[in-house]
Amino acid sequence: MPVSFERILYTVDGAIARITLNRPEKRNALDPQMLEELPRALAQAEQEAEVKVVALAAAGKDFCAGLDVTTLQPTADPAVFEKMQDAERVVRLFLLMRRLTKPIVALVRGRALGGGCGLATACDIVLAAESAQFGYPEVRIGFVPAIVSVLLRRSVGEKKAAELMLSGRRITAAEAERFGLVTFVFPDDAFEQKSEEVLAELAKQGAQAMRLTKQILYQIDGLSFEAALRAAVDVNVLARLTEDFARGVAEFLRK
Repeated sequence: MPVSFERILYTVDGAIARITLNRPEKRNALDPQMLEELPRALAQAEQEAEVKVVALAAAGKDFCAGLDVTTLQPTADPAVFEKMQDAERVVRLFLLMRRLTKPIVALVRGRALGGGCGLATACDIVLAAESAQFGYPEVRIGFVPAIVSVLLRRSVGEKKAAELMLSGRRITAAEAERFGLVTFVFPDDAFEQKSEEVLAELAKQGAQAMRLTKQILYQIDGLSFEAALRAAVDVNVLARLTEDFARGVAEFLRK
């Protein structure tokens, strides 16, 4: 049964599930409803057997302006529980994105700021148009980019993460690529074509191989050197038992 959404669009195009943030009038700011719908869409993509990769894009000029500031106003009272609920929605989303067995590719046009920058960074691959902008401006309104800092710190060095969060400045797509926040930057007029080429290339790969690759990539995060190698051995063995591996070796030997 198809899942219906109000804040996002969800379609499946062959092996690609496409999730589109759909609040262009609010620069796709994340409100509680969108933060509830995104995990549902990701779960749907996970269940679709034909889907190998998830593309996360946005309607309108901007990717995402971050958390909808208007939704933060009611939590200005001492109600700690309500504040925790808001934060937990973001945490659940980022955890699900990390645990999803299928690669998630962010397609960023326009601005990706605060939680929107964190949303892009939570994806496995980030593609950006040349004119895109990234940043963590929370400090400028007396807020702290606490949750997204976990993702930022894993993508860039400590000193660069500190500078970006403490200054709140915006950076260009080229800078974001240089710092490690973005995978590829494409010219604006070629962004759609180049992005589709990346998605098509991923869609050709074996689903089992990509699942295990993503598993080991994040499993070793925080492990000691030896523990990471031991975890890699387990994945190495599992990979050799998959149909993807048997098919790939057979095709290689036929060449």
